[in-house]
Amino acid sequence: MKLLAKTNRIYLGFSLIIYLLTALAFYEIIRFLIYDEVESRLQVERLDFEAYVKAHDTWTSSPYFVENKIEVSPVQNYPEKPGEVFTDTLIRNRYDGEVMPFRQLTFYKPIHGVMHRVEIRKSLIQTYRLIEVITITMAIFLGLLLLGTFWFQGKLSGRLWHPFYETLQRIKGFNLNSGVALQLTHSEITEFTELNEVLKKMADKMQQDYRSLKEFTENASHEMQTPLALINAKVEQLIQSETITETQTYWIETIYQASRRMARLNQGLLLLAKIENHQFQDSQLVNLSQLFSEKLKDMDDVLAFKEIAVQVRIHDSFGAQLPGPLAEILVTNLVNNAIKHNQLNGCIELESTINYLCLSNTGGTLVSEPERLFERFKKEATGPDSVGLGLAIVKQICDSNELAITYKQTNGKHEFRLSKLYAESTNTNSM
Repeated sequence: MKLLAKTNRIYLGFSLIIYLLTALAFYEIIRFLIYDEVESRLQVERLDFEAYVKAHDTWTSSPYFVENKIEVSPVQNYPEKPGEVFTDTLIRNRYDGEVMPFRQLTFYKPIHGVMHRVEIRKSLIQTYRLIEVITITMAIFLGLLLLGTFWFQGKLSGRLWHPFYETLQRIKGFNLNSGVALQLTHSEITEFTELNEVLKKMADKMQQDYRSLKEFTENASHEMQTPLALINAKVEQLIQSETITETQTYWIETIYQASRRMARLNQGLLLLAKIENHQFQDSQLVNLSQLFSEKLKDMDDVLAFKEIAVQVRIHDSFGAQLPGPLAEILVTNLVNNAIKHNQLNGCIELESTINYLCLSNTGGTLVSEPERLFERFKKEATGPDSVGLGLAIVKQICDSNELAITYKQTNGKHEFRLSKLYAESTNTNSM
C-alpha cells in the first residue's frame, strides 16, 4: 500500500470518529438546551398555577381544557416529601388520533385541604422537529466538510509528495553501468532537498567505487593471467627437459599443478566479481533444456570412459532470461559437477518441464551440510583440480538472473533443480 493511501485512510478513519463524536455531542447539547427551555416554561406555569390556587383557593381547568395542558386530580397516597418530577409522555390527539410527545411536570398541591397531583404538560412536537432539522443540517454540512477536507488532503498530499515520487522514479531508472550521474530535480521542501543531496552523494560514491572495482577486475584479469601463463609455459619446458632428476621433476610437477590451480582460482574469483557487478549484459531468452542436452552429448567420450549412463526426459523446454556466456558457464559447471562426483557405472538424469529443470546424478553420500554446498571454497573433492568455486558461481548466476537453484539428496542421487523465482514464490504462497 502506498504511503499516501495509507495516510488518507488513517486520516479518514480518524476524521469519521471525531465527526461522529462531535455530532453526538452537538445533538445532546441542543437537546439539553431545548429541554431546559421547556422545563423553564413549565416552572413558570407552575408558578401561575400556584398563584391562581392561592388567590381563589380552587382550580378550574377551563383555561387549559382545549389544549389539555394541565391535569389536576385528588390523591390518597402521596410521598411524604412530595417534590417535582420532569418526565416525557405521549398523549393522543383527540381530533386526529395522532400520538404526540409532551414534556410533563408533576408535583403535589393541597386544594381545599385535599392533596392533589398536578400534571402540567407542554408539547414537544415543535422541539423534535427543530432537533431533526438541526441534526440533518449538521450531518449534511459535516459530511460535506469531511468529503471536502478528504479531497483537499489528497490533492495537497499528492502535490507535496510529487518530488519524492519523482526522485523514486529516477532512482529506479539509475544504472551504474551507464556512467551517467544521477540527476535529481530541486524541491522547495527542505527535507526532500536534503534527501536528494544525500542520494546524489551516495550515487556518485557508488559509481566511483563501481568504476574502481571494474578497473581492478579488468586489470587483475589481465595482469595476473600473463605471469601465470608464463610460469606454466616455463614449467612445461622444464618438465620436458632431459637433464633434471626425478626429484626435481616431482617438485616441478607440484609447482605446475599449483600454478594451474591458482590460474583457475583467479579466473573463478574474477568471474564472480563480474557477475556481482552485473558486467554481463544483453540478457536473452535461453533454452536451458537444449543447452544441457547438447552439453551431455559433447561429453559422450568422458561419459563412456567413466561408464556413466545418461537419461534425458524433456517434457517441455525450460527457458530463462540471462546472458549467453553465463548460461554456458551455468550448464558447464553443473554437468562437470555431475560427472566429477559420479561413480563407476553410474547414471545422470535430465528432466525438464516448463516450470523447472532437474539434473541428478548417482554418487557417494554428501559429507558437508547441504545448505553450505553453494558456499565459496566449499568442495567435496580433495583433488588438486578442484578450487571449490563451481557451485558458488552457479548460485551467483542464478541469484543475479531471477533463478532459484536447490539441492536434494534422495535414494543415493544428488539432485539440482532450477526454477524461476516468481514461480517458486507463487507455489510457496499457495501451499
